[in-house]
Amino acid sequence: MGVLGPPVSRQLPPTEDQTDVQPFLDACGLEYTPDRQFIRWSFSNKKHPRNWPASRKIYDTGLIIFLDLFTTSVSTAGSAAADHARGEFGLNKTLAVFLFVSLSLIGQMIGGIIFPACSEAFGRKKLYVVSTGLYSIFCLLVGMAPSIAAVAIGRFFSGFLSAIPAVVVAGSIEDMFNAKDRVWLIFLWAVVANMGLALGPIMSIYIIARLSWRWVFRISAIVTAVITLLLFGIRESRPSSVLETEVAKIRRESGIMTLKALNPDHTPDLITFVRLSLFRPIHLFFTEPIVFLVATMSAVAFALIYLFTEALPPIYMSLGFSTTSSYLPFIAICIGLLFGLLTRIQDHRIILRYQEQGIPLEPEHKLLGFTIGAPILAVGLWWFAWTIPPAVHVHWLISTAALILIGYAVNEFDSVLAGYLADSYLGYAASGFAAVQLLRSSMSAAFPLFATEMFDALGANVASSILAALATVFCIIPPLFSRHGRRIRGVSKFAKRSLQVYQENGVDKHGL
Repeated sequence: MGVLGPPVSRQLPPTEDQTDVQPFLDACGLEYTPDRQFIRWSFSNKKHPRNWPASRKIYDTGLIIFLDLFTTSVSTAGSAAADHARGEFGLNKTLAVFLFVSLSLIGQMIGGIIFPACSEAFGRKKLYVVSTGLYSIFCLLVGMAPSIAAVAIGRFFSGFLSAIPAVVVAGSIEDMFNAKDRVWLIFLWAVVANMGLALGPIMSIYIIARLSWRWVFRISAIVTAVITLLLFGIRESRPSSVLETEVAKIRRESGIMTLKALNPDHTPDLITFVRLSLFRPIHLFFTEPIVFLVATMSAVAFALIYLFTEALPPIYMSLGFSTTSSYLPFIAICIGLLFGLLTRIQDHRIILRYQEQGIPLEPEHKLLGFTIGAPILAVGLWWFAWTIPPAVHVHWLISTAALILIGYAVNEFDSVLAGYLADSYLGYAASGFAAVQLLRSSMSAAFPLFATEMFDALGANVASSILAALATVFCIIPPLFSRHGRRIRGVSKFAKRSLQVYQENGVDKHGL
């Protein structure tokens, strides 16, 4: 039971030591579990992250979401940098893309396995601060790189460290917000992160045009150094870590050293941590149908943007765009992201209706955006595939309009499915999302490598049609989740246990 936390026991009378410690618990807003073996949060404890003041939540979530925006934009910025750096280093195009884009994503994939479990076991804040500071150093290394080896080291480790905001932010949001508020926060996070994907190529090409490719990474180092300083001002948000600190304080003040915090993340030794925690994302991916399907669909949608960093500029250059302006159609994807606001408003209405009717809120009640986004992604890709050269010659605005639909759909896949994982796995949301990140990073690393060859060999129309056909297959998943998601969660030991721990240790009235 080391992974899933301590079992629930019947109510027992207090011992003498437990009676003596009660004043300390009352002063700290804590209480014993029914079996009187552990200490947990009491209702509405102000120190629990769910009950922090709005100003504190805004600062902490705003900063870590901006961090994810920026590191994501630096990730896709590597495509334009690779195209300009390859002449300096004498590289072919594929090797340059591998060094500047894919290597970073391989690092992120590895970090995505390690860091979420670390954040669940040891807390979030230290990881954010240390990783961002080191990220700044490795960006500077790339910006000052005297050799290919320095570029490879800098891009790999910057990608490795960028896994922390990429996968831990979902867990931080779950720490601080219940289901009603998470709808908006997960949406904001997904919009911002995906906007970073689309803005990265634009940012880099204009920096390169005015300065050089090295300044893309020098500026990144400066910005993340500033963010590192600001991160010292956030609080630890992992409830179990905060609770451990509170209980340690009571142990010191009361002199009773046998007090134990209710900690579902506890691992007794390093071997158990490695065996149960570090491999938890992989275990979830291969044993949990929801995690497997969410990871696959999110990965394809996310990697599509990386593929477009290589595929879109040549298409629009064939339509008469300059090298610099050929990256501007990514703005259409950004516009599409914003239309997700309409879906979130409808989500909010659905939640209010269920609450008014007294119906318990289920994760499947918030799948509207995914249900709409799946067919829209297919339509957008088919539309794009047959409104571009060489088979079709129409005004560039026609194909660009399709990118708006694609942008909307990609964001719905990301935000809705991330929210579905958070609601389904609660305290294990970061590990569940790490499984998503594992596949997403590997696909994002691979797609740019074959994008140019694929579009050159098959032609842009046929190559885009293959993507559209895959998106069409995804349309069968939304009704599957809506009709059978609750039953699938019901047989998952992780989903059941995380819900049980939440209900025993939760502090808000509004459900998940």
